Amino acid sequence: MTTTEAPSHKEVLAEIEFWHSRPITPTRRLSLGHVSLPVDPTPGLGGILLGAIVAAYSGSINEDLIPDIHRLIGQIEQGERIVQPRLRHRFQADRHGLACSTHRMIGENESISFEFAEGGTPLQHVLGAVYVLERLEPTIRRKLAPVLVKAMKWRGPLNQTFVAYLAGSNASTIAAMADPRAWALELLGFPPGTVKPTKREIQTRFRESLRNVHPDHGGDSRTASGNINDLSEARRVLLGS
Repeated sequence: MTTTEAPSHKEVLAEIEFWHSRPITPTRRLSLGHVSLPVDPTPGLGGILLGAIVAAYSGSINEDLIPDIHRLIGQIEQGERIVQPRLRHRFQADRHGLACSTHRMIGENESISFEFAEGGTPLQHVLGAVYVLERLEPTIRRKLAPVLVKAMKWRGPLNQTFVAYLAGSNASTIAAMADPRAWALELLGFPPGTVKPTKREIQTRFRESLRNVHPDHGGDSRTASGNINDLSEARRVLLGS
């Protein structure tokens, strides 16, 4: 007897276009194109994509320029006017003569991956992410600026662990990033339509769910650690909201 696996489903969760001067041109210019960046609740899928771009390219930037990138992010976080050019590049609206690079966050079933463009320089891509940050609402900008700074410290693979690292939690699935409360309510077994459970209800559901996944009560020892972490994160989300 053979079994058939369910077909995988891919979708673009977030996407950013950067327009940049080519390496052979004497002037260094940068512009923004199409941006699809869901950031609510922050950091959201879009914030994670911005962080992933910074993490993917910042390690290849001349270390002498890193302090200026930190200062630029800090100025944007505070809402200060950004004087051009910065870091040897001029930001502009006109895209004439510029090349286009597109970065995407891809969802496949419940996993997340990234597709990065091959054109441009590492500095152009990091600057592009920073200038996308500048165009967000002030409250979102202040929340995402630390995410970009945090991403600059990452040196591992851009996988589910990276997503959890940036989100500040163990919740790295698409559902958890898109709507943490809905994810937490479902994970802890609350019935559909539940909006605001009490603290006692949350603790009760957590203890019951924890008992079900624990190896001492018949839970799978191979997945127990991850399940326990997810349940703890779900409880934190609900108690903190």
